Amino acid sequence: MIDFIVSVFSSSNYWFIVLRSTAPILLVTLGAVITEAAGIKNMALEGSMLWAALVGVIASAASGSAWIGLLAGIAVAVLIALTLGFFALKLDANAVLCGVALNLFSAGGTVFVLFALTGDKGISSSLASKTLPFLNIPFIADIPWVGKIISGQNIVVWIALAAVAVIHFVMNKATIGRRIKATGENVAAAKAAGIDPDQIKFFTLAVSGVLAGIAGCFLSMGYTSNFTSGIAAGRGYVANAAQVVAGGTAVGSIFASLIFGLTDAMATYLQNVGLPPELIQALPYFVTILGFIVVTLIRDRREAIRKKQLFEGKIAKDKFKPIAAGEGGGGASA
Repeated sequence: MIDFIVSVFSSSNYWFIVLRSTAPILLVTLGAVITEAAGIKNMALEGSMLWAALVGVIASAASGSAWIGLLAGIAVAVLIALTLGFFALKLDANAVLCGVALNLFSAGGTVFVLFALTGDKGISSSLASKTLPFLNIPFIADIPWVGKIISGQNIVVWIALAAVAVIHFVMNKATIGRRIKATGENVAAAKAAGIDPDQIKFFTLAVSGVLAGIAGCFLSMGYTSNFTSGIAAGRGYVANAAQVVAGGTAVGSIFASLIFGLTDAMATYLQNVGLPPELIQALPYFVTILGFIVVTLIRDRREAIRKKQLFEGKIAKDKFKPIAAGEGGGGASA
């Protein structure tokens, strides 16, 4: 087994698959990070990905352009996110329950629409859909081992990495980022400062829809070449756990998503060692959720210690700040 693991980790093909598997979960994790920072949980990421994957395939087949398919997929994903915002923010419904309801609607709705349009049941085999381009990078491709990992990746892999830099900048340097954090920390204080909390939350939902739309289109137009029933495979749910592991930061999202990418790629190789396929398919999700549990336990333990310090007078009351669910640390110094 040790020899098997060493051979896998030394394989350039394994790390190529890691990057490919990490990209979609990284995008939706970033979407979960930015909405969580604004104080609203986007549980409809799964549904946004499903609709984006289907609409992207249909639009690309109809237009003959993968880019039109991508734009159409992003548009429908944003629509799903804004629908969640309408119910949660305007009708004061529970955001989590609304998100789950939209996901259930999407799971059945995408299959129904596919069948109604094409007669296909569960897979878009009759649609001549296009795929998003793969980038072969000159000079890099000629580098031994490394070139086989980096060159030839789908453009969405690079979009995902660029999205990390953009979201990091927005959250830490831009004015809108400060408004997002202010809204998530204290709605009343944000209103007093002239910030419209609903507007900010709708903005973050729209951004998360864009990210989920790109991820969904990648699944059906890059990761694979067609839409299949349930193609999102729970990634939207995993993203909401991964954003906690990421500590609510864009940079942390890379490491949280890599947990999924590493195990998902390993699952591909484990199919050859005789393990039950059900166990192999569950591995990426189990490891990600395990990371979520560990981070939560550590955060709760730190919070208990800080509350004890507050009780003992080691932390001033006016400086005590509870650790938020999406944070890996924070709070006041003693």
